[in-house]
Amino acid sequence: METIINSHIPEFKVQAFHDGKFVTVTDKDVLGKWAVFFFYPADFTFVCPTELVDMADKYDKMKAMGVEVYSVSCDTHFVHKAWHDASESIRQIKYPMLADPKGLLARAFGVMDEDSGMAYRGTFVSDPEGLIKLVEIQDSSIGRNADELLRKVEAAQFVASHPGEVCPAKWKEGSATLKPSIDLVGKI
Repeated sequence: METIINSHIPEFKVQAFHDGKFVTVTDKDVLGKWAVFFFYPADFTFVCPTELVDMADKYDKMKAMGVEVYSVSCDTHFVHKAWHDASESIRQIKYPMLADPKGLLARAFGVMDEDSGMAYRGTFVSDPEGLIKLVEIQDSSIGRNADELLRKVEAAQFVASHPGEVCPAKWKEGSATLKPSIDLVGKI
């Protein structure tokens, strides 16, 4: 398998449901800011709404950090709207819900489950240049934690703005970082 870390996000143009209307979102719209692509299997399912609401709870913090969140499933934008209209939980979502009914984005990001026709739970963080800095993919039966994603985005932004420093395990904003050098070899 080939890694996609530090590769560019794919070119795309999709329909989305956002702020009560249908909009077009392209890869060009993503450039210039940090972005989270949050793939999930399908609307009207069970684990998915718990994750999307968890992400909605962190959305204001993400926006304050200059991060846009894009949820993505292989449903159409019409299904996203119907789910929004039918579910009190999904009405809490303020970020764009990208439609990928042909699975083109899911395949481009490597999260398409061809047997089911749905995406695996994949999380991708890209920097303002569109370079993928974080990838997490898991089976559809395992839900994610937006607190941990937020911590990882903070770490990615920190190292991007502090060349020569790295964030150790469990790093949180304000904690000590490391400056890799020969002096640290064998001392950590």
